[in-house]
Amino acid sequence: MQRRHFVQSLTASGLAMAGGQLFAAGTAQGNQPRLLIVFLRGGYDAANLLVPVSSSFYYESRPNIAIAKPSTELDSALPLNADWGLHPALRETIYPMFKSGEAAFVPFAGTPDTSRSHFETQDSIELGQPLDQSKNYRSGFLNRLASTLRDAEAMSFTDQLPLIFQGSTRVPNTALKSVSRPSVDNRQSSIIAAMYGNTPLAATVNEGFTVRDEVMQDMKTEMDAANRNAVSAKGFELEARRIARLMKDRYSIGFVDVGGWDTHVNQGGASGYLAGRFDELGRGLLGFSQEMGTMWKNTTVVVVSEFGRTFRQNGNRGTDHGHGTAYWVLGGSVRGGKVAGDQVKVDQSTLFQNRDFQVLNDYRAVLAGLFARQYGLSAVQNEQVFSGIKARDIGLL
Repeated sequence: MQRRHFVQSLTASGLAMAGGQLFAAGTAQGNQPRLLIVFLRGGYDAANLLVPVSSSFYYESRPNIAIAKPSTELDSALPLNADWGLHPALRETIYPMFKSGEAAFVPFAGTPDTSRSHFETQDSIELGQPLDQSKNYRSGFLNRLASTLRDAEAMSFTDQLPLIFQGSTRVPNTALKSVSRPSVDNRQSSIIAAMYGNTPLAATVNEGFTVRDEVMQDMKTEMDAANRNAVSAKGFELEARRIARLMKDRYSIGFVDVGGWDTHVNQGGASGYLAGRFDELGRGLLGFSQEMGTMWKNTTVVVVSEFGRTFRQNGNRGTDHGHGTAYWVLGGSVRGGKVAGDQVKVDQSTLFQNRDFQVLNDYRAVLAGLFARQYGLSAVQNEQVFSGIKARDIGLL
């Protein structure tokens, strides 16, 4: 097999490739804290996730898609406090975690970037760099975090290595949405390993095949269990459980993205398209926590999106690109059961540009505060991850 065919085959089999180099990771140590970033691509509607139930303006602005105030009805918002409720699709998943203190929400969160472009804002957030400086597309903030920490092993659970993991530290990527037969079989693996046996790449190539084989074996075990009805999962829940099985024993920093949140048309309210997405996401996050087992107490999950959506519904019973959003923070050691961060009364007078939630909780400052608490990072170390921003502790860890 020629080397160019070798590179193509490895890419197709899901082994991490970037810049022509094969990435292979080692083993995470002991009880090192686990961090998973979940990126909701498309800009989800935070106002129907974290419902401002004390705002009459909310109900005036959304005559067809608003979530009813908390009541005994199953399609009404789940009470969080006097001002906020939670979408009822999360009744059996995230709401119990909130009540047990393992989940919190941060409204009015996001980036000062006001482009409202999916791609530009996603890139900006993943890079985590000051907006008034030129962008370095080879330096994502999770890569900088992994570089700052000692012995941290990172994995991107995606088809391609995203910007958030671009940088000087080598990070593998593998998508777990489906598991298929690898395009490079054991016989070809042996040939490739022999080809590189006397080169500086020998160890890296062998480690790469080891990572692939371990992932495939883990997935085979899972599928065998499913055939005995031991696992009943679909969609993101299945993927999240797979991620947890790798992270609890091996990887300490993970990233996964979930698409389908751009709801311009027929978004729905307590039921419908967006409600279905919330249900799937909630089941996945609950499944992840369950699969982490005892490691859950040492794990933090942060759910982010590039921006929120317009506060008023549009003419198609949907919402358009907005600004401020709401972040989710979950984990066994999270000081949850609260809606945290700076907040203002939800009213027309407090909208950003008379259309969106404001951004009062800068994502870089909030994440830097979480990292400082979880990893004990100093101000100097946090500067290496998020330059030009002061870490902000909002009391969640």
